[in-house]
Amino acid sequence: MERDGHLESIWKSEVKHYGQENISPIPNFDVVIVGAGITGVTSALMLQKKGFKCILVEAVNMGFGSTGDTTAHLNNFFETPYYQVINDFGLDSAKLLARAAREANDIIKDNINIYQIYCDYSIRNGYLFALNESQDKVLQKIIGGNHQVGIETIKSHVNPFGIPSVRVVEIPNQAQFHPLKYLRIILKEFVHSGGVFLENCTVTTVAENDGDLVTTTSKGNILSRYLIYATNTPPDSNILHVSNTPYRRYIMALKLKNGNYPEALGYDLSEPYHSYRFHNINGIDYLIAGGEDNKPENTDSASVSFKRLENYLRQHFEIEEIAYRWTTQLFEPAGGLPFIGKLPGSRKNVYYSTGYNGDVMIFGTLAAKILSEMISTGNSKYEELFSS
Repeated sequence: MERDGHLESIWKSEVKHYGQENISPIPNFDVVIVGAGITGVTSALMLQKKGFKCILVEAVNMGFGSTGDTTAHLNNFFETPYYQVINDFGLDSAKLLARAAREANDIIKDNINIYQIYCDYSIRNGYLFALNESQDKVLQKIIGGNHQVGIETIKSHVNPFGIPSVRVVEIPNQAQFHPLKYLRIILKEFVHSGGVFLENCTVTTVAENDGDLVTTTSKGNILSRYLIYATNTPPDSNILHVSNTPYRRYIMALKLKNGNYPEALGYDLSEPYHSYRFHNINGIDYLIAGGEDNKPENTDSASVSFKRLENYLRQHFEIEEIAYRWTTQLFEPAGGLPFIGKLPGSRKNVYYSTGYNGDVMIFGTLAAKILSEMISTGNSKYEELFSS
């Protein structure tokens, strides 16, 4: 929603952030986690529960950036389809990716149940639809790849969003939730478990001193054994910067004249594609639609991209009001899969994750599992799949 010239996410209109004041002096910690998005907060809780003394440092506030700006689809399939993973990495790797997707979804469900998180979580069927014959060729490849890795994909005779399509398939048992309602309780549980959270705290440098890491921040120095960059991209010059392409996605929350809000998740196969879902915020129904991704060299002004998205949506929906609109910055990995593990060219105890594409919630949760396992046990069964 455009308020005083600023774009505000629909999620941020409802949830207050949760943080602590400055702590002085700052004691030693086992792990410093930089960034309080889905990856950082989940990693912090997992490691704290494993007995590590953790501090979570955030430059702005909880959920700032991609986590707060996501459309919050929870899928077992990704923007890089399984047939492409099979072609590039082999069938075993694709099956492992499907297993990872199931595990990340289960982590979110388990957290919701264990901590009794009221975050509008609901099961939804996902629908992929081809709008023309060219897209249909891609969709048939997606169907084949899904079947090879055990992702149930069923022919459907109806597109629940009413968009004319040459082929529609249903992928059951996907989900959606309110990302900041979820994250706020995870963060509170981390603090209640003895963790420390500092917001409005920027990290300037990380240096090594006698085998330990010294993290210099705007609120003082922190000594630790390990550090995780959960910041969308790691800082400074790094090979990962040329392995990730940044782009912006444009998102709108719409009120529809006919009041028809399908309880489904939808995706066309346009290039770039568009996604759809319904959410109720403060008793009001919205259709949340995203698309019109731009890479930096092709980026128009935000107003031009939003207008293009609006024009496209008006072809298929009777729009009463565009209630909210916002953008998010995402990173597309060169190989199609995220990079998660030890930071290349850095000290042995510095970890990172990046390159989630648009699959922020699932890959962010999965990264937390992988990084917490690598720190606590020295390895993860998914480590090689996501190694840079």
